[in-house]
Amino acid sequence: MSRNGRARRTPDCTAAGPRPRARSRHERRRADSAEQAFVIGVLTSAADFERAGAWRLSDAPDYDSYLRDTAELLAEARRGFDTVRARMFHPQDFEEFCLLHGLDPAEPGARDRYLVNPPLQTQLLAYQGEDLAGDFVPRLVRARENGLTLRHADLLLDGGLYEERGRSVREAYQRGAEVFRRMLVGAGGGVYELRLAVDAPGGRLTATARVLQWEDGVVRINDEDLELVCAVLCAGLTRELPALAVLHGTRGSAAADEPRGGAADRGFRRTAWAWASGGQDWAPTAAAVRLDGVAAEPGYSLGTVR
Repeated sequence: MSRNGRARRTPDCTAAGPRPRARSRHERRRADSAEQAFVIGVLTSAADFERAGAWRLSDAPDYDSYLRDTAELLAEARRGFDTVRARMFHPQDFEEFCLLHGLDPAEPGARDRYLVNPPLQTQLLAYQGEDLAGDFVPRLVRARENGLTLRHADLLLDGGLYEERGRSVREAYQRGAEVFRRMLVGAGGGVYELRLAVDAPGGRLTATARVLQWEDGVVRINDEDLELVCAVLCAGLTRELPALAVLHGTRGSAAADEPRGGAADRGFRRTAWAWASGGQDWAPTAAAVRLDGVAAEPGYSLGTVR
């Protein structure tokens, strides 16, 4: 029973690893130096909840109840395990996974295999007590999208993104991170969103990252968004692919007339800058552009930003 007296409707079939407070056949006994991890798949919409009903993932009567039960399970897991991680339980992905491996989707073992499938590990997020519906569920959706893009980027790099990186991939990854850093330093304090698109074989690689930057240079960005941006930049630079980036948002109160200095206007301003790459270097676009509906003016020279 739960604390409010109603029967507990635990979405057990979407969890891999031991249940909190109960040992199951999936549990690995703790060694002195071993870490216990709990992994759970979360349905992220009412439509997905309805679609997954035939697999008996939960006996909750509706999606809101399912979210409440899942939040309780995550809270218990945090008290009982060293690491709690989650990923989006995507019904279509699960069906395709079962078809590929000859599994019965109604069997709990199939769900466990799906959750810990190595190619999908990039979709896992550490759960640290965030509000499930308001913050964490949207991040799970983005993590799945990011994970698919990371797999595409890794294929373009012949598996070099996660295996032992060759020198060229390591250097391109570092160059990509430096490009992103200079975009942010030049922008100054504010709240921004970076949109990145690389024209790649097999389809366009895209990345989106939301950034909060203080005037002293401290940056807040989700780790998974930072990883995605750097990986997409790395793939574009390594394969010398054409790319476009737009940084847009609101500059903070200590913003300057120019990105790198000048008299402070002490106001908030909507801004949008654009850069393009032919493969090796990034430079301001030659004219105003539009990316995913966002119009932007040519950006500042990244070479003058330190």
